[in-house]
Amino acid sequence: MHVSHETIYLTLFIQARGGMKRELTQHLRTRRATRRPAVKGPPSGRGRIVDPVMISERPPEIEDRAVPGHWEGDLIMGKRQTAIGTLVERWSRYVMLFSLPEGNTAEAVRDALTETVQKLPDHLWQSLTWDQGKEMAQHAQFSVDTGIQVFFCDPKSPWQRGSNENTNGLLRQYFPKDTDMAALTQDDLDFAAHQLNGRPRQTLGWKTPSDKLAETMQ
Repeated sequence: MHVSHETIYLTLFIQARGGMKRELTQHLRTRRATRRPAVKGPPSGRGRIVDPVMISERPPEIEDRAVPGHWEGDLIMGKRQTAIGTLVERWSRYVMLFSLPEGNTAEAVRDALTETVQKLPDHLWQSLTWDQGKEMAQHAQFSVDTGIQVFFCDPKSPWQRGSNENTNGLLRQYFPKDTDMAALTQDDLDFAAHQLNGRPRQTLGWKTPSDKLAETMQ
């Protein structure tokens, strides 16, 4: 007999009457006291992306992390719909963050992304994979401005950006959901990114993302 992970989680939380004791939640990465099961269903209607190039069209070298320069991106939301942008390079797991003090409109995200990609050499920016959030409505103009191909995940498929999703979970240690993201400075974001980029990863042979990315500069 096989038991799914959702069944295990729900059993644990039901036994605790729908929540976990505070001293236990302090040891959880999300600090969440209740379980939110994964819900399958139709797209939530976050906005429609015009002429998306879907993830199924990504070349094989992106899928198997064979070469550097391919990124995953997303927004992390805070209170009052404030947000910051997160980027993770698939080959090295290197993290970059960018602020959105003017809001998470499509124009603001496009401008912030365009500015962020200029911080690394051109050969490290080949593609970007994002979900179908309306903040990427100006993806075509972004590609024209930067030469970076944007691919879109299928609806309700966060695992297609697995590296980015895992990183976003780690970043919640620095930026909980009640954080006013608009008040964060770029120095605040760079500090958190530096912490993650300096953390050895088993998947990288215990190199840090910074060390791994540095190999592309040699």
